[in-house]
Amino acid sequence: MELRHLRYFVAVVEAGSLTEAAEKKLHTSQPSLSRQIRDLEYQVGAELLTRTASGVAPTAAGRAFLDHARLALAQVDAAREAARRAAQPAKRVFAIGFQTGIEIDWLPAVTKVLRDDLRTIELSVTSDYSPDLADALTRGRLDAALLRIEPQFPNLNYTPIAQEPLVVLMPSDHYLTAYGEIDPKAIAGEILISGARKATALRRVTEDFLKRAGVDITPTHGVDNIAMAISLVASTRGLSLMPAYAKNLLPWSVVSRPLKGEVPTIDLAVGYRNNNPSAILKVFLSRLGELVSLAKPH
Repeated sequence: MELRHLRYFVAVVEAGSLTEAAEKKLHTSQPSLSRQIRDLEYQVGAELLTRTASGVAPTAAGRAFLDHARLALAQVDAAREAARRAAQPAKRVFAIGFQTGIEIDWLPAVTKVLRDDLRTIELSVTSDYSPDLADALTRGRLDAALLRIEPQFPNLNYTPIAQEPLVVLMPSDHYLTAYGEIDPKAIAGEILISGARKATALRRVTEDFLKRAGVDITPTHGVDNIAMAISLVASTRGLSLMPAYAKNLLPWSVVSRPLKGEVPTIDLAVGYRNNNPSAILKVFLSRLGELVSLAKPH
């Protein structure tokens, strides 16, 4: 069994299609990919994939194998990254990630808490989706990240540093802009635009809030990123529930309003890998109290 077998299997499961995985992710032919999957199943001794009406899906054996395959690939990437860093020890690198948009409030605070160390380290900054940041932490590409708590990455530690309230985004000329606070029931009957498909934590908080508020509504659009959600708010005249940091990204055509009543919140945490030996990470974690006090409140 080779690493490529694991990469091919994970790519097929994530794509849900042999053809799509072959053409868009692996840049190989579908027959060749099928042979590789059959070879893997032979070596494992079990059927890992089954055909469905919409493509392929993992069997029970495949689902069990998937978690271990992802972990093995992540460990290989982490080992590669550790070797690269060890080969260039002249200047230490501290790689930190931010959920896109959050860095506007939090990056200045990060640089202040690391001010005594910036002369001797290289600060690398990344902006991405929360699950992608967690994956980068697991693979050793990041030392720390400000993100959501992602339970599907059990080898990460999280320290919550803030609870962000959700706000309502709407077109700047929407009739609800006349209200200082938005009653959740006013959302019923409106077009509701959901956040990024990968934003599982936000989706859970939003769905739970609407259920508790007795608002029976299903998002009519699913988007790939927060910028697209904002664009759809403007173009479809819909509404969207987003964490307050979204206000940093709004154009003139979209405004925000707070929710009325018991406002739902979503945790923002500092995540890091359990076994990361970085000395700068230890310094950074020791100063999280200072970080929170320096960060700009919403």
